[in-house]
Amino acid sequence: MQADRTNTEARAIDWLIRQRDPLFDDWDGFADWLAEDADHAAVFDAVASLDRDLDALPPVDKPSVVTIADAPRRPSRRAWFGGAMAAALVGAVSLSSLGLFGSADRIETLAGEHRTVTLADGSKIEINGASVVEIDKDRPRFARLESGEAMFHVVHRDDDPFVVETGGARIVDLGTAFNVVRRDRQTSVAVSEGIVLYNPDHDNVRLVAGKGIEARDGDRKPPVVKDVDVANVGGWRSGLLVYNGTPLAVVAEDLKRTAGMQVSIAPEASGLSFRGALIIDKNRNRTIADLAALSGTRAERRGDGWILTR
Repeated sequence: MQADRTNTEARAIDWLIRQRDPLFDDWDGFADWLAEDADHAAVFDAVASLDRDLDALPPVDKPSVVTIADAPRRPSRRAWFGGAMAAALVGAVSLSSLGLFGSADRIETLAGEHRTVTLADGSKIEINGASVVEIDKDRPRFARLESGEAMFHVVHRDDDPFVVETGGARIVDLGTAFNVVRRDRQTSVAVSEGIVLYNPDHDNVRLVAGKGIEARDGDRKPPVVKDVDVANVGGWRSGLLVYNGTPLAVVAEDLKRTAGMQVSIAPEASGLSFRGALIIDKNRNRTIADLAALSGTRAERRGDGWILTR
């Protein structure tokens, strides 16, 4: 119903405005609201994306000879959006009616935001934060992970395999659950159930449950299959990140994606790797303290985030 949609948009705008306050701390309430309905995350994401897009637009050039007395003031893009938000909050304007939402086939999540999409065939995609997934209503057995991370739970069909594309690779399902990460010209795949084929027309690497790969764009040889702990595949969904000799920069990227944490690595610590498990605690200070203690670094608060130094 249109009224329900308008109310959802109003709540999304309210959350966005509240989160601009440096003292905002109701993250649990925000997470509960997102979990109430799958549409909540989509609407909030659209509002936040519009807000970021308006910030990124170049300023409007001002006439050099016009003074304030010569012409009425024109509201800034930010002020216009603020007015639209206020109107939506009182139910006068629907953002949907303004045509501000993008295609439903392209799903973009904010850092720290998790979303779940159920496809027409019953397959499910759990999407981590700071990720982009594209689906196609005309190809219900297809998805593309443009960037970020997603866990796929695929309904198997012998005569119609499910295909995931990422980078230049194709991952073909043979009845399974698997996690895919796409970062900086690199693709990681880990299988927790069933079997997948990685690049069947080229590398043709077969992965069963408990196996995974790290593939870099441009590699001439097929990626090496390695063992993975099935229990930890897609652990980000429950707030558990497990590493085995992973560069700290990758861990920092995962923390940003999964928990919205801003962690930078000082140059003198950039060569360090991390081995161990991190629990995403509601108190993010505990998470960063664990990372520092287990990696032999020191965490210092910097603005809205932290920096790890040797």
